[in-house]
Amino acid sequence: MFSLIRGSVDIPLKSIINILSGNETEKNSWTNIIWQTRLPQAVTAMLCGAALAVCGLMLQTLFRNPLAGPSILGISDGANLGVALVMMGGAAVMGKLSMLNITGNLLIIGGAFIGASFVLAIIIWFSSKIKNAVMLLIIGMMVGYIASSVISILNYYASPDRVHAFVMWGMGDFSSVTLRQLPLFSALMLPALLFSVLLIKPLNALLLGEQYATNLGIKIKNLRIIILICTGLLTAVATAYCGPISFIGLAVPHVARLMIKTSNFKRLLPVTLLTGANIALLCNQLTILPGGNGILLPLNAITPLFGAPIILYVILSRRQQNYFE
Repeated sequence: MFSLIRGSVDIPLKSIINILSGNETEKNSWTNIIWQTRLPQAVTAMLCGAALAVCGLMLQTLFRNPLAGPSILGISDGANLGVALVMMGGAAVMGKLSMLNITGNLLIIGGAFIGASFVLAIIIWFSSKIKNAVMLLIIGMMVGYIASSVISILNYYASPDRVHAFVMWGMGDFSSVTLRQLPLFSALMLPALLFSVLLIKPLNALLLGEQYATNLGIKIKNLRIIILICTGLLTAVATAYCGPISFIGLAVPHVARLMIKTSNFKRLLPVTLLTGANIALLCNQLTILPGGNGILLPLNAITPLFGAPIILYVILSRRQQNYFE
């Protein structure tokens, strides 16, 4: 509700309630602002924040590393590479695709999703060959470095306006999902989020170690692939639509643990989902400058201000040895 009320245009709460209930308001522009801008942006922030948070939680548990996050496997870098190829791949390609009625926004989303899915497929293939989770983590980081190198080469040869457009996309933005795109975005996010809830029992077993989980009949190799697919798809969709959002997936699981003082996934996973959604909404509100006449700060300029102190606290508290107990 606060996200619907606060914005660059002041809209009375009574008018917002009338708009949401379908009644007439004083200004038609207020109706467009609520339905076309603020409501899709708030729902997008909630789903994206919840998705990145639960991805971070599952990856930190899988790798038993409190500093693991959605970007650690290179999936976000793969999405960045897909967008870089679209934005800086040449005017000829863009022109041909525009003749097929493929808009620039849809093209960026498709490029990001394909790039993230390609990296995810590589990681899953390696996970079927390598048993050591730490080695898989290192491979994911190396794949991300390779994608970043290719992006740097594309930046070097691209025109300044294309480089600027790519940099602005990399700042992150919850307002890129329109009301028409919201049903598809929700349809991609919600099933994966619900599926993550079904992993509570095996994740609880994994907290006690892979050997203990194996004794309970859990197939570690299959569980690892399932977690990678679930987190990979959530990260891919979130990055494709909203850009690479930093620190939410890394920091929110620690906030949830500090709040409820337990690692039991029956409580921790739902709290992480809700905390991720709320913090994403909060960060989105902080991008709105008071009296800024519609000027917005980049989202990734806000999230590190929240996330970095949390990570520093985790490191300095020296709780890594029993962090998952």
